[in-house]
Amino acid sequence: MSLTSIVLRSVTSLALLGASLWLMPALWFRLPGPEGLRTTLAALAGALSLICVIALWWPQLHAIRWRLAGIYLMLLVASLGWWNSITPRADRDWAPEVEHLVEGSLSQDDILHLEQVRNFEWRTPEDYTPRWERRDYPLDQLTSVDLLTSHWMGPQIAHTLVSFGFADGRHLAFSVEIRKERDEAFSTLGGMFKEYELAVIAADERDIIRVRSNVRGEQVHLYRVQMPRELIRELLLAYVDEAETLRTQPRFYNTATSNCTTLVYAMMTRLTDGLPLDYRLLLSGYLPEYVADQDALSDAAPFAELKARSLINPAAIAADEHPDGDFSRLIREGIPGADSPSF
Repeated sequence: MSLTSIVLRSVTSLALLGASLWLMPALWFRLPGPEGLRTTLAALAGALSLICVIALWWPQLHAIRWRLAGIYLMLLVASLGWWNSITPRADRDWAPEVEHLVEGSLSQDDILHLEQVRNFEWRTPEDYTPRWERRDYPLDQLTSVDLLTSHWMGPQIAHTLVSFGFADGRHLAFSVEIRKERDEAFSTLGGMFKEYELAVIAADERDIIRVRSNVRGEQVHLYRVQMPRELIRELLLAYVDEAETLRTQPRFYNTATSNCTTLVYAMMTRLTDGLPLDYRLLLSGYLPEYVADQDALSDAAPFAELKARSLINPAAIAADEHPDGDFSRLIREGIPGADSPSF
């Protein structure tokens, strides 16, 4: 066998196996039908890929290797056509906590009027009282913006939230989440295969932070961000605009490329120049360190001290029964810079 033949077969084998690594989970996650059928079809697609690879190298299958490759190519082309036909929707039977996306309008006197602000009363992850509220926020009263990371899978991976503070002590938190259907559970791998749409949720902190720190037991960290007032305003409005776009033009969530961190990064790059790409945008548990490297965290203390004092779980648990405004105030006690404006 010549060197050229070896290289060609090796490249073809890798291409076949690589296509199979996409095709098998795509079939399993997105084909309609019972799990047994999806498992069988995904396994058959993987087996056909493996047989094609074996045929490339086994002389006894030389006569049929191109026939097998042609069958697999037709399967792959048909699968790509089917995959492109799967489009995001806005009219599914959504889980209650993502049933609504925030809706907003800005009045001439610079008051942000919001509909569908979430303010659930959580007792357990499955037991809660749903509340969707109408709220008004005067944008000339914006005083702060905070970055929160909620670690649910080790130190490397965290959910990112951004919370805006106002002069009257209120805070409005935004979260980019999967818009899962009722009785649907999150899958990291499924999130890479059009399993969920995107949602932008605006919520009271006692809802969206407390459910993570007190109810689910995730490790939640809070950092005061340094940002010009006008940029804070534009970021808040960018969240509202993103939610409005998703209501009319739904998009799929993607675990790697379109998630709670990358969407915030995309909004920020539209508002300011010079934000570099970085691996910490994927390993979102390290996002605060990335923000610190951009000189955008509170300068009240070095980053090592900010990180050491950023955990809010003890304060959140102690404030569990306190009303909304008190909860937000108490979880910030002892956080460096959190008693000062962001600008």
